[in-house]
Amino acid sequence: MIEYREMTEGDVTFISRLEEETFSMPWSAASFLQMIEKEDARYYVAEEDGKLLGGCGLLLIAGEGNITNVVVTPEARRRGVATGMLNHLLAAGDREGLTAYTLEVRVSNQAAIALYEKLGFVSEGIRPNFYEKPTEDAMIMWKR
Repeated sequence: MIEYREMTEGDVTFISRLEEETFSMPWSAASFLQMIEKEDARYYVAEEDGKLLGGCGLLLIAGEGNITNVVVTPEARRRGVATGMLNHLLAAGDREGLTAYTLEVRVSNQAAIALYEKLGFVSEGIRPNFYEKPTEDAMIMWKR
């Protein structure tokens, strides 16, 4: 059974390595450590039988949530792990009184866009050249 819980310092090395394997502009372990210590940030992991499957994060900004990271191990993809993590994150944000959520996603990342749309996010604009390595526009998505 997959469990969702707060990210701890002990999870950071695995999650930062997973980001390095997944993204062209990964967050460092130091960045994750800094974020899990912030009062206005919430980071979660998915775990099954003691094995981490992925992580996600949220910054709390003026009553809204900015989803900063979503990453899942290759072997756990297409199993609902990202959906479960995001549902956990959104429910936690709702309990804290957040009224809306936003994120950026590469315009070419159709799998992620479909996931976010399934969760009720809609595209509300494009940030030109937001990403590097390679340079690409970001779709700005909101769930209000």
